[in-house]
Amino acid sequence: MENAVFTTLCMVSDIDGNVLVQERIGGKWDGIAFPGGHVEQGESFVKSVIREVYEETGYTIESPLLCGIKQFQTDEGGRYVILMFKADKFHGKLASSSEGRAFWIKRDEMQRYNLAHDMLEMMELFENDAKSEFYYYKDMDKWKYEIL
Repeated sequence: MENAVFTTLCMVSDIDGNVLVQERIGGKWDGIAFPGGHVEQGESFVKSVIREVYEETGYTIESPLLCGIKQFQTDEGGRYVILMFKADKFHGKLASSSEGRAFWIKRDEMQRYNLAHDMLEMMELFENDAKSEFYYYKDMDKWKYEIL
């Protein structure tokens, strides 16, 4: 049996073409990224992404839509799974957290920022309904990925 770690990531967007991001510092995935985090034991994936977005940004999202999965094998032989959601309905007041500063940016200006590793590549899953999996694999001890 394979062990798995489940996490979430959510692209929250508004009607003006902005996306909600978080500047992550001091972790394994530093840089500008979407809010998200670990799914707690016994928690649903949808409730997890709603909770994580709220904890990291102050916004409560409504009706998050699962739009993709990112996965890779861990050094311990398990699988790390990131459930990717998107949402365009939210309410609350913007607030940063101890995990990083939360703020809005124009979607078409993302490449100007210091993005977390592979954020631009992952955008295909958030924006292309024909793709649903970002899969990392090792080929001759070198990490490669496919978008399926």
